[in-house]
Amino acid sequence: MAILPKSSVDVIPTDDRLAKRFWIKFRRESMLSLYSPFALSLASGSLKIDTFRHYIAEDVHFLKAFARAYELAENCADDDDAKLAISELRKGVLQELKMHNSFVQEWGSDCVKESPVNSATVKYTEFLLATASGKVEGLKAPGTLATPFEKTKIAAYTLGAMTPCMRLYAFLGKEFQALLESNEHDHPYKKWIENYSSESFQASALQTEDLLDKLSVPLTGEELNIIEKLYHQAMKLETEFFYSQPLTQPTIAPLTKEHDPEQYRLIIFSDFDLTCTVVDSSAILAEIAIVTAPKSDQNQPTGQIGRMSSVELRNTWGLLSAQYTEEYEQCIESILPSEKVEFNYEALHKALEQLSDFEKRATLGL
Repeated sequence: MAILPKSSVDVIPTDDRLAKRFWIKFRRESMLSLYSPFALSLASGSLKIDTFRHYIAEDVHFLKAFARAYELAENCADDDDAKLAISELRKGVLQELKMHNSFVQEWGSDCVKESPVNSATVKYTEFLLATASGKVEGLKAPGTLATPFEKTKIAAYTLGAMTPCMRLYAFLGKEFQALLESNEHDHPYKKWIENYSSESFQASALQTEDLLDKLSVPLTGEELNIIEKLYHQAMKLETEFFYSQPLTQPTIAPLTKEHDPEQYRLIIFSDFDLTCTVVDSSAILAEIAIVTAPKSDQNQPTGQIGRMSSVELRNTWGLLSAQYTEEYEQCIESILPSEKVEFNYEALHKALEQLSDFEKRATLGL
């Protein structure tokens, strides 16, 4: 089972540069990719080879578009240093393609030709190439770009759409590499993990971010907002790409590395509908019942059990809610110690039992 380390998942960088700021802002998509069934199976080494072959075939199509986008961005950049940096990044993509080709050679069959391109890959590559071609909302048509600065904006927009992919793969590579034991040589996807966790790929991801920051310096606030939208769209498309990989195996998201099933019991807390909501959903459910209830002057269909009117429901819910809040606060006050104490498992267990008893009484109306 893949157990993802806490280090880079829990620690959020505080860098205020543009690329870093976007990476932090859209961290949700990176977590969705990290915990996708495909990523979990790959990290644990349990991913079936047919699924990996399909992924490689899809990624080859994507990387070809990625290389082409770099080429178009290089043509738009008016700074020699930027052109050189983009050219180097493109060479890195070509190296990735060589790694993918080595997989194909090992398998003895051309999965790229045998596998049809799925819709998620097409959607992603079309977005990338459209951006690199200048087909961006708020930008003049590609053929009417009059000044070098207008062309440079296309390079900036293109890097805005490409940077998320580089940073995400660098992130995944480091996360997966932390799972490999130092003496583990038989992980089937070790080569893939080592490539994306390597210093060279990490440096390429950082170089892409630095280049995006540099190209974005002369842009207006409105133009920076366009880059942010492109960055976010690319992150969402990357997540869709991972979730589009076909899996025929069950996948379990790991909870903790330290858990010893022989020594500790694992308790999973969830809401009544097996979810853990950010806010209490009781009020939302009550409001749904109230707004769908018949009006006080509305005749109900014959043969159906009579329902309370919306006014009656709202009044009743108001009374129940006020009573629950008051008794809940009293329960919490009785549980909390009057002074600061050291953590005590037995005391916590007892407090949770008291809270559980209160919730049962409130739910059952005892």
